[in-house]
Order: sequence, then structure tokens, then C-alpha cells
Amino acid sequence: MEWLIQILNSVQYGLLLFLVASGLTLIFGIMGVINLAHGSFYMIGAYLAFSLAELTGSLWTALPLGIVLAFALGLVLEILLISRLYRRDHLYQVLLTFGLILVFEEMRSILVGDDVHGVAIPALLDASLPLTENLSYPVYRLFISAVCLVLAALMYFTIQKTRLGMMVRAGASNAEMTQALGINIRWIHALVFAAGVALAVFAGMIAAPVSSVFPGMGNQVLIICFVIVVIGGIGSLKGALIASLLIGFVDTFGKVLLPELAGVAVYLLMAIVLLFRPAGLYGRP
Repeated sequence: MEWLIQILNSVQYGLLLFLVASGLTLIFGIMGVINLAHGSFYMIGAYLAFSLAELTGSLWTALPLGIVLAFALGLVLEILLISRLYRRDHLYQVLLTFGLILVFEEMRSILVGDDVHGVAIPALLDASLPLTENLSYPVYRLFISAVCLVLAALMYFTIQKTRLGMMVRAGASNAEMTQALGINIRWIHALVFAAGVALAVFAGMIAAPVSSVFPGMGNQVLIICFVIVVIGGIGSLKGALIASLLIGFVDTFGKVLLPELAGVAVYLLMAIVLLFRPAGLYGRP
């Protein structure tokens, strides 16, 4: 049963990483923007969960409010800042988005402080599922996995089966031709960026009750998300999902079986994949 718990932990961690990395791979693959601030949106989500849950008294109320605020933040950032980077060198994108990390960290310090905070698990999910007489598994972690799977299915359906998804895929393939056909590619980019921000914020909000809320928590997530994008292939949601699950298993079981190598196991996985698939698992050469 201990192995079953580790498998469930691996799946939950991998799916949560996918929720963050999916926004990054959409922004990078469709818009061509290297967004170093994406991990900061995960941190913002965790602090929104803490602040809004205290303000409203319920995480259930905080979640929709946080998503609306995140989507609005994404639109504002894209219109005012990101839209100016599309035709510029990647160095400008790196400098601007790294600057956003510093701005968000300073604003977090001013508004909330530098203490570590906790977010209470909603009473409805504050229970454990018994596996044996001595072992159980938290219901809230199962809830995280279920929500991530539902969102993954919705993203696949939206991108592959809807008119909006068709326009997004067309814009990723040839933005100038898409614009010539009468599609407002500017608003497509704005929507994609805002959706990517909302996904990262939502991931931070649902992760807050199990990981706590602390300064700089987005930095490590950002590095892992870039690893996921590289392993899965730039712009591939399917690749991001498989890469996230692989990293979830490698990281979780690495800490259990080979704790002295756990810190480099994820990067060894990336090196092995790139050795045989330089463009990633589902990337286009």
C-alpha cells in the first residue's frame, strides 16, 4: 500500500505541474514568448488563495474570484507589455519577464509580507480515504488530481474541437495568413496569454492547502515547467501532459529510492529524452 500512496502522489504532483506547464507551453508555442514570470503567477495564485480565503471565509468562494482576477491580470499584461515583444528578439522577452518577477516579488512583500502562511483545506474535503488499517490517503489530493484531469480534457476539447481552438492553431501555424483571413490575431494572443496566466494562478490556488504559501515558491516551479516544455515538445499539450506525469513519477520515486540523486533525477530524464528526441517527445523538428 505504501507503493500505491507514492503512485497517487506522483500522479497528483504530475497533474498539478501540467496545469502550470500547459499555460507556459501555450504561450511559448503559440505566441513565441519566453515568459520567465510564469512561475510568479503560480505564487500569486497561492497568495490569492490565502488572502481571498481569509477575506471571504471560504476557499470555494476564493477560487472563482481568483480566476477572474488572474484572467484580468493576464489581459492587462498582454495588452500593455507582452504585445510589444512579438516582433522582438527573445532577449527582450527574457529581460521584461524577469523584471516582472522582481516587481511581483516586491509587491508580494509589501502587500502580504515575507512570512509563511497556510490555507485551510475546505471542510468538505478535509478527510482521508482509508487504504489499510494504518494507511490512508487525503481526499483533497484526489480532488486536485480530478480537477486537473477535467481541465486537461477541457483544454484538449477546446483546442482540437472548437472554432476558437481552430483559430488558435491557425495563429500558431501562420499568424500573418490568419490575420489576412479576417481573424483578429491580437485578441487571440491576448486570450491565450490570459488563459495561461489563469491556469498557473488556479494551480497555485488549489496547491496552497497542501504546499503552504511562502516567498519565492514560484521559482522552482518555473524551472520544472521549462523542463516539461522541453521534454514534451514546444507547443504540445499532449507532450506537456506526458512529460509532467513522467517528472511526477521520477521526482517522487527518486526521493524514496535514491534520495541522494533526487535533485538531479529530473534533469537526467530531460537529458535522456533529448538524446533520442532533440525536439522533445511530441515536438516538431
